[in-house]
Amino acid sequence: MAEGFLMEVCVDSVESAINAERGGAGRLELCSSLLEGGLTPSLGLLQVVKQHVKIPVYVMIRPRGGDFLYSDQEVEVMRKDIELMKSHGADGLVLGALTEDGRVDTELCMELLAAARPLPVTFHRAFDVVHDPTIAVETLVSLGFQRVLTSGCDSSALEGLPVIKRIIDQAKGRIIVMPGGGITERNLQRILEGSAAQEFHCSARSNRESAMKFRNTCVTMGATFSAPEYGLKVADNSSYLNREDPDLPVCLEQTVLVWIPLGFLWLCAPWHLVSLCRSTRVTNKHLSKLYLCKQFVVSLLFLTAIAALAVTLGQDYGPSKDPPSTVKNPGVFYANPVLFAVTWILLLLCQEAVRRREGVVDSATLFVFWLLLVLCDIFPFQTLLREALALGEVRDVPRFCLFYISFALELIALILSAVADVPLEAKEVAKKNPEAGAAFLSRITFNWFNSMAVKGYKQPLTQEDMWELNESDSTAHINQRFQHFMESELAAARVRFQQQVKTKTAKNINKVRTEASTNDLSNGLGKGVSQNMLMMEEKGTKEDKKKKKKDKKEEEAYPNSWLVTTIYKTFKGILIKSAFLKLLQDLLSFVSPQLLKLMISFTQDSSRFAWEGYLYAVLLLVVAILQSLFLQHYCAILLLNFFLFFSQQISTVGETVNLMSADAQRFNDVTNFIHLIWSCPLQIALSIVFLWLELGPSVLAGLAVMVLMVPINGLLATKARKFQVKNMKFKDKRLKIMNEILNGIKILKLYAWEPSFQTQVEDVRGQELKVMKKFAYLTSVSTFIFSCAPALVSLATFAVFVGVSSDNVLTAEKAFTSISLFNVLRFPLAMLPMLIAAIVQTGVSKKRLEKFLGGEDLESDIVHSAVSICDGSFAWDKEADVSLDIKPGRLVAVVGAVGSGKSSLMSALLGEMHSTKGFINIKGSLAFVPQQAWIQNATLRDNILFGSPCEEKRFQQVIQACALAPDLELLPGGVLTEIGEKGINLSGGQKQRVSLARAAYSQSDIYLLDDPLSAVDSHVGKHLFDKVIGPNGLLKDKTRILVTHGVSFLPYVDEIVVLVNGKVSEIGSYNSLRLGSGGIVYKHLTNFNICADNFQETADIDLIPEREDTQPDSPLEDSVKFSVYLQYLRAMGWSYTIMVFVVYFIQNIAFIGQNLWLSDWTNDAVEYFNKTYPAQKRDTRVGVFGALGVAQGVFVFLGTLLLANASVAASRILHSRLLNNILRVPMVFFDTTPIGRVVNRFAKDIFTVDEAIPQSFRSWLLCLLGVLGTLFVICLATPFFAIIIIPLAIVYYFVQRFYVATSRQMRRLQSVSCSPIYSHFGETVSGLSVIRAYGHQERFLKHNEKTIDENLKSVYPWIVSNRWLAIRLEFLGTLVVFFAALFAVISRKSLDSGLVGLSISYALNVTQTLNWLVRMTSELETNIVAVERVSEYAELENEAKWVTDTRPSEKWPEEGRLRFENYKVRYRPELDLVLHGITCDIDSTEKIGIVGRTGAGKSSLTNCLFRIIEAAEGRILVDDIDISTIGLHDLRNRLTIIPQDPVLFSGTLRMNLDPFDKFTDEDIWRVLELSHLKGYVSGLQEGLQHEVAEGGENLSVGQRQLLCLARALLRKSRILILDEATAAVDLETDNLIQTTIRKEFSHCTVLTIAHRLHSIMDSSRVMVLDAGKIVEFDSPSNLLDKQGHFYAMAKDAGITQQYTTAL
Repeated sequence: MAEGFLMEVCVDSVESAINAERGGAGRLELCSSLLEGGLTPSLGLLQVVKQHVKIPVYVMIRPRGGDFLYSDQEVEVMRKDIELMKSHGADGLVLGALTEDGRVDTELCMELLAAARPLPVTFHRAFDVVHDPTIAVETLVSLGFQRVLTSGCDSSALEGLPVIKRIIDQAKGRIIVMPGGGITERNLQRILEGSAAQEFHCSARSNRESAMKFRNTCVTMGATFSAPEYGLKVADNSSYLNREDPDLPVCLEQTVLVWIPLGFLWLCAPWHLVSLCRSTRVTNKHLSKLYLCKQFVVSLLFLTAIAALAVTLGQDYGPSKDPPSTVKNPGVFYANPVLFAVTWILLLLCQEAVRRREGVVDSATLFVFWLLLVLCDIFPFQTLLREALALGEVRDVPRFCLFYISFALELIALILSAVADVPLEAKEVAKKNPEAGAAFLSRITFNWFNSMAVKGYKQPLTQEDMWELNESDSTAHINQRFQHFMESELAAARVRFQQQVKTKTAKNINKVRTEASTNDLSNGLGKGVSQNMLMMEEKGTKEDKKKKKKDKKEEEAYPNSWLVTTIYKTFKGILIKSAFLKLLQDLLSFVSPQLLKLMISFTQDSSRFAWEGYLYAVLLLVVAILQSLFLQHYCAILLLNFFLFFSQQISTVGETVNLMSADAQRFNDVTNFIHLIWSCPLQIALSIVFLWLELGPSVLAGLAVMVLMVPINGLLATKARKFQVKNMKFKDKRLKIMNEILNGIKILKLYAWEPSFQTQVEDVRGQELKVMKKFAYLTSVSTFIFSCAPALVSLATFAVFVGVSSDNVLTAEKAFTSISLFNVLRFPLAMLPMLIAAIVQTGVSKKRLEKFLGGEDLESDIVHSAVSICDGSFAWDKEADVSLDIKPGRLVAVVGAVGSGKSSLMSALLGEMHSTKGFINIKGSLAFVPQQAWIQNATLRDNILFGSPCEEKRFQQVIQACALAPDLELLPGGVLTEIGEKGINLSGGQKQRVSLARAAYSQSDIYLLDDPLSAVDSHVGKHLFDKVIGPNGLLKDKTRILVTHGVSFLPYVDEIVVLVNGKVSEIGSYNSLRLGSGGIVYKHLTNFNICADNFQETADIDLIPEREDTQPDSPLEDSVKFSVYLQYLRAMGWSYTIMVFVVYFIQNIAFIGQNLWLSDWTNDAVEYFNKTYPAQKRDTRVGVFGALGVAQGVFVFLGTLLLANASVAASRILHSRLLNNILRVPMVFFDTTPIGRVVNRFAKDIFTVDEAIPQSFRSWLLCLLGVLGTLFVICLATPFFAIIIIPLAIVYYFVQRFYVATSRQMRRLQSVSCSPIYSHFGETVSGLSVIRAYGHQERFLKHNEKTIDENLKSVYPWIVSNRWLAIRLEFLGTLVVFFAALFAVISRKSLDSGLVGLSISYALNVTQTLNWLVRMTSELETNIVAVERVSEYAELENEAKWVTDTRPSEKWPEEGRLRFENYKVRYRPELDLVLHGITCDIDSTEKIGIVGRTGAGKSSLTNCLFRIIEAAEGRILVDDIDISTIGLHDLRNRLTIIPQDPVLFSGTLRMNLDPFDKFTDEDIWRVLELSHLKGYVSGLQEGLQHEVAEGGENLSVGQRQLLCLARALLRKSRILILDEATAAVDLETDNLIQTTIRKEFSHCTVLTIAHRLHSIMDSSRVMVLDAGKIVEFDSPSNLLDKQGHFYAMAKDAGITQQYTTAL
């Protein structure tokens, strides 16, 4: 070891040069940019350094960093620099030059040496790159270099010491060898001992502490050198970081790190100050303790700033014992305290501003400021500590103390700023909605949602547990904002539109006239809706053509392009905020791949310091967390606001549920993606840029593959859409049939028609499943493409990259950075086509919504007479002319045959029809009683009051007058009985009376009564007429217009209007019309004696004995039983299930295999370093990589195909089970279950089984395998990771359980609270004419807002719960990334860089997958409930078998004898008997009339004959066969019934008469003739194939009744039951029906349940029932003589002995 040695110090600034000399350096090497390894310094620097130092200064000549290969241009620059430095006093030069193969470039060196003479020259740092050191030394000696500087003293190259020693020995005396590069106090000893060198080279030390250490080491070793003094300098950063324990320069800490947080605050302060100035009146909001603490802490900080300034001033200008120093404190010590003092004053003001703002609990900007400040202060914190520990003393005590005091105060301030300061008045609000009282930290992490998650986990949530909506999210508020902007935008659009019209007019005057008429039409075409389209539509082709033309013109005739701007203005703030978040998130997504690249290069180079690796690991964590926060808030902001907005618009808008919900939904979907319009192109561009930097032009190959995928995907998508449209058609068709089956289930059972309808449904279902299968196959193709895509893209790119040139070697950095960039690129490329398609669709929706929202409303200004129509012509489809004039206070009857336009006249008076010409005047308020009573789902009282205040006396009067008192006694809750949807628990007559009571109570001026008396029975009708409508009724002074069929009321009216074919044919009083022979009324009156119209009370109410409250839908059990999953898997088939699992598993193995192969491939870069890469090896690499990629695709394809087949099989099985069972369930089930609930099973639940479950099952499986694969790969790379998996899994499990429980409850609440919206909406639409007539639109809108808000209360937390989950899971995912990176750093010595890249890039993907896994688990759990619900109805108890082994003979019953033996029956086991032991004999061909008061058991008797209800005791014999021994269908097929309600099904007329196609067309025409329909049917274009609308809507009620008669005539059975209801038929039709029955069924046994007594006076016998017993049974005349029950009824109806004899 040398006695003394010379140290050459490399410096790049004046300070470091001076400090180096002070410390005793022997020589300086002057350069610039030490960070780049040193470059030629400026001339100025050399001159200044020469002025200040005495020791020799050698100057570095090096035009650029990197290798030592120079171009001709660079050589020229070097020559000039040498001349310059030589002439300005350089003491020597340092330069180097090598050739490409790593030898000394002798030619260039000779050139440069010649230029440098006579200065000594050092050859610079050659030995880390030189080819052969021993040869190089000889070359350098021969060229005449004085010195050579070797590198290689850093940790990696200590092995190089023997080489250095060998060279020193070799060069003894001929050239000085100077070791350098990475000399520290640690290795100095070893280098001295190992090399025996005389001179050494080192860089200037970066901070005082390390400088001291180094100096001491050198001094103890006897160096003529001690380290440079401590000084502030910014330029020389490399030396601060280039070591084991890095640090930042003090200069940086004192300036930049102070300015960052302060700058942030100063930028944000104006916003706070503005709000402070605005709130001029000081709100005397209570000064909370928290606020006072905050202000106190800031005041203390202000004092510390003042103190710091005082210390500086004291040191510089205060009295001191020492002689005054010329060196003053740096300016920073003055600037910083002043800056801080100003900032603290600013902060006091900001905090006050926050306190004054309404509803604000803390400030995000202030929290971020404190956080930045504390983070930036951590650096000086540790610098000061390290210095004190190194020196063993504190150098600057006052500043040291002040810094730590202020740091502590800042920490306290940070903690305080993270706490919400909820004022007392807001505490209540915060209880109802925790979000209102949540602090910034809690808001960004959605922590305020925790309480709901915990609650949902512990117990099922109810609607009461839902929080209140924020004021700004309520329907009323958003709607108001929207309306506000919409008014101005729409007005502007209307002006534009009118200008367009004007310009058109100017161009073409002829068109004006034609267009004027169409425009009038279109302006009126607002919201007319009526149920009375009873007229059969006759559409001629001419009309159609006209219509098309009209439509085209109407299409353009509305103001357009205002909706988008309105929505934008409503949500401007939100859109800008979310765009900013999205931008940040997009940019951050590119940071991770770059960090991954740095990480890989770090693991490759073992000479790098460990702290770099830890830094990258932490950065990966931070970037991922930030990305997650930005993304979740972006989603939350957009989703919440737009979801709330569109769900509100759907319902406030108006009438067409489907149009609105579909279109608004489309808008909603697009707004969620709205930012992708710019974000996708941005992401694509950035990805391409970064990829280009990695792989150069070969990226284009991968990109081409991706771009090719887009049209293929687009093609598949359009194909898929076609299938879906087809599928929806079949679905609608199937549901329509199902709906009709369920609505007419009783008729199906009575006629035994179930099999026919079952096959209809099964056929449609078969077609639907076919399409579904095609769709599923298509999906599997697109899945195949989608799963192949990443593999193909990377294959194309890497293959091209490697194939283009043999120099291109795939390194781990390149491969995995590229793959993670391709992963980023996949999303925008997949989204773009979808986005474009969505935008196009939304364009269509936009037009429809604009037309709808911008349409004119119906004219409401529709005043001398009470009602007058002047030459009015009104249209639905037909046009008709009407003129009427009605004086106030008159009672006017409107009569006419079926379909003569009576109801349409009512609609015209209500303004529901479009007046094509003429006008209507109505003076005063309206009340309207429609033909089909409209009943709300509310209490009976609410139905009558209808929003009016309750006056008990008037209410009771109305109840009495409308004959509701007896009904109220029957109803379980009296007036407070809850009426079901569509008045399901009232009989027809009761509904009509409630509807009339509503009108009577409303005290309007004009009453429009559309045939309210037809649905009630004659004596009730008489009562209503006398007490309410007639000349002495409640409404005697009001104007009343009464549509009626009841001739008996006509003598009492003031005026009669007769309608024929939509025209007024006669007007006059009863007497005048009666006398004028030849008129319609005259015919009526001659046909029937007035007293013939005597009724007797009917009721269909006794079918449902005291209807119990229906059971609530679907159990709310806590979690889905495992057996349900098994049930679904069983339906799929076990073989399928297992195959799917296996195939997906193999696919996952292929995926992992491919990536492991890639990581192995990248290791070739190390193996073939500086060698040529063999082509054969390259081809193998590419080939296997590609094969594994394709294999993945193939297996996914197979798996998806198998799953498709399996799920279609499952759907088929589950549906047919359900259908099969529902048709076999006893009638009682349908009486106690709302039809909607059963339909729901066939609609929503089957849809879920068909589409949602397979989808979520597949995703769940793929996610699960993906997560397991990722963890496996990470553990493979870094086995340590296995330790972390367990705690992560536990946390994951809990988060997932909490979420799944809560989310499922919320989904349930959401659907529960959704139905009131739709039912209220549907109810409103069906009762529009009534609501408008009473003028109650506003009230219904308000109610609508309320129901929507209720629904949003569960939607809002559900959306938040998704974000809550996502943030937590993504945090877990980022932890996985962090630990993967951390363990990679820890075990980097044993790892190859390929595996590191693999494990980290896998980990980067795991975040999304984890998130999806939980979402899919939750979705699967939510969806699998559908299987449970379907199977619940598939396992209901059935009625008796349809066909049994004992079958009656073909001709049975031949005679039609009936015998009841002690027959007892009850509806359900727990109820009382309805029939108490009926015993009677009925002979063949007897005509029996059955009469009795309401609830006597008349209908029950017929139900028993058909075994709709089974006997409790006793039996019924038909032709001596006990009906309970044969199958239901055998029984029901041989009996015939004409039911009370004429139920028709949609389909052809023929199908309605003969669903099994048993009869010939001749038979059918014969029965149509008998039922007086032949003329009508032959007049139709399609004849028997005429389509009947759903429920027979396109036939009048009378025509439907006649069709039911035709059905009975067709069956020709020996026993006929007439549940006679001819109330809806005019007297003429009634007469026809009676005659036909008497004639055609003379040979049959006929049982007639009488509603009008006169119709059974000709029966052979009459059975009088009372309370389920036969009280009288004899011929009518005998019964009248007896003067018992029957006599009393007859007397009520005005039937006397003389009348019967007359008959």
